[in-house]
Amino acid sequence: MANADTAATQEITRAERRERLFTRINKASGWLDALGFSWLVPLLKIAAGDSVREQMHELKRVLLIPLIGIAAFLVLWGVLAPQIQTSLGAVPGPAQVWTQTVNLWKDHVREREKAAAFYERQEDRNAKLEAAGKTDRVKWRSYTGKPTYIDQIGTSLKTVGLGFLIATIIAVPLGIASGLSRSFNGAINPLIQIFKPVSPLAWLPIVTMIVSALYVDPVDWLSKSLLISAVTVTLCSMWPTLINTALGVASVDKDLMNVGRVLQLPTMKTVTKLVLPSSLPLIFTGLRLSLGVGWMVLIAAEMLAQNPGLGKFVWDEFQNGSSQSLAKIMVAVFTIGIIGFALDRLMYALQRAFTFSANR
Repeated sequence: MANADTAATQEITRAERRERLFTRINKASGWLDALGFSWLVPLLKIAAGDSVREQMHELKRVLLIPLIGIAAFLVLWGVLAPQIQTSLGAVPGPAQVWTQTVNLWKDHVREREKAAAFYERQEDRNAKLEAAGKTDRVKWRSYTGKPTYIDQIGTSLKTVGLGFLIATIIAVPLGIASGLSRSFNGAINPLIQIFKPVSPLAWLPIVTMIVSALYVDPVDWLSKSLLISAVTVTLCSMWPTLINTALGVASVDKDLMNVGRVLQLPTMKTVTKLVLPSSLPLIFTGLRLSLGVGWMVLIAAEMLAQNPGLGKFVWDEFQNGSSQSLAKIMVAVFTIGIIGFALDRLMYALQRAFTFSANR
């Protein structure tokens, strides 16, 4: 009898532990989906003891079918690419593009090794000069080697981040004011409709001239070329955030706003306590759209203005005209797409973290 009671107690304990484990997996599933790792959920549930058949069906939907689609694309690409001849030779297939990806990484590693060796020699030389009492001859210089592909990715990310930050700082307050005031919305709506469709190629010459005239003493961390690209990104990417913020604020429940008036809340408290929490889902939708637009705009701006970044890398390879150039351009295309996807997933994860509707 005692053994039966012990076995029953152990079974209940295991069931409770399993229930807690599934609760944690279900909570994590939303975050995994936001980050693009929804295929991990079925695997975790199988490991936790759930029905293998049911979870394999889910795994097929979220992982196997997308992989089949990617595999089919790669096969078609590999078969059709060699049949297309261009001025730079045949269109490279997946193998050639992967080879150039590896080569670009190796170039980055070699350049970093050169930079490390340069700074090591500089430190040794300056140490000897200081030991000899010749401190007046000590000089510290920065390594001036060519930027690698990884460096250009970093430059593009820094530029789009700055442009997106400026766009958010401008667009969110304007959107809130537009959503709260019909008069203000009527005043700026014509300007939005006029400037929203303008291409970055049209903004770039204007931005270049204005920044060159006003930004006469560039600081080390913010070069003039980076600022030009960032401002161009701002001017083209701020509109989705502005429009969605205005729509979100205007859609706030009128009863909620009436409660704020009855309580005689100050305008700032009304915005922070009532308006923003209710409109955050639409604001984040606008932010996601703005970041995607900004990333696309940046590549075109860098390409046209020859500012450092992925856009300049693509243009330089096109002008280079070597047999490897087309494969490197395709590496850049995939890089741009993957980074764009990652940025969107990041914004979606932030939306889940800061909005109630995504978590309820």
